[in-house]
Amino acid sequence: MSLSPDLIPQVAWLGDRYLRGPIRGVVLSFHGLGGGIKSDISTVELAWAAAGGLVVFPYYGPWSWMNRPARAFVDDLVDAVYAKFQLPDRIPLISTGGSMGGLSSLIYTRYARRSVAACLALFPVCDFKLHFTERPDLPPTIRHAFLGYPGTWDEFLTENSPLCQVDKLPPIPYQFIHGDQDAAVSKTIHSDPMVAAMRRRSLNVDYLEVPGLGHGTAVPLAVLEKQIAFVSSFLKPEIT
Repeated sequence: MSLSPDLIPQVAWLGDRYLRGPIRGVVLSFHGLGGGIKSDISTVELAWAAAGGLVVFPYYGPWSWMNRPARAFVDDLVDAVYAKFQLPDRIPLISTGGSMGGLSSLIYTRYARRSVAACLALFPVCDFKLHFTERPDLPPTIRHAFLGYPGTWDEFLTENSPLCQVDKLPPIPYQFIHGDQDAAVSKTIHSDPMVAAMRRRSLNVDYLEVPGLGHGTAVPLAVLEKQIAFVSSFLKPEIT
C-alpha cells in the first residue's frame, strides 16, 4: 500500500529544515537496536544536510532487523519522500546506519525497490546467524522480528544476513567503519569477514578499522569526518 506524503511526519523524521540549498540526495539513517523517535539532528547528519542531503530517519521498528515488513515500509516511505519534494529519479538515495542499523543499511541496499547509490555501514551486524548467539539480549528481539515467517529459521536468517547476501549486493560504493574494541558487535566476526567477502567480488569497499574504538562511543573526529566525506561525495552540486 502506498504512503501519502502528508503522513511522512507520522512515520519518519525529516531533516529538511536543516538543508542549505536544493536537495542533492536522500540519506536514509537507520537506527540501532531499540532505537525510537528522533528529536534532533546529529553532527554528522547536520554536515550532510549542509551539503544538500535530506536526512530521513524511518520509524521502522526498534526490533525489526530490516525484515520484510520493514523493507516494504521503507520502500513506500522513500517513494513518498521523492513525491513530497518532487525529486527526479536522478537524485541519489544513500543508505546509512549503525549496529542493527548497519545491518539494515546493507540489507535494505540489497532488496530496495529504488536503486541505492551508496551504503555506509557503521559497526554493522553482518553474520546474522552467529549474532543470534553473540549476546543474551538478542534472541528475543530476533524472534519477534521474524514471528510468523513461513519457512525454516535458517532460511529467514539467511535472507537477512548481509554475509549470506554478499553475492546479491549491488556494485556500488560501500564504506565500513568498525573498532577493534567493540564488545557488542565483534569486528572480527562481522565486518572483517564481510569486507573480505565483498572484496573477493571486487566490490568497491572503503574499510576504516579504528584501533581502540568501542561500539560507536567516543568516535574520533577524523572518523566522523570520513563518514561526512563519504556520503557528501554523492551529493553532487550539478544535481538540482
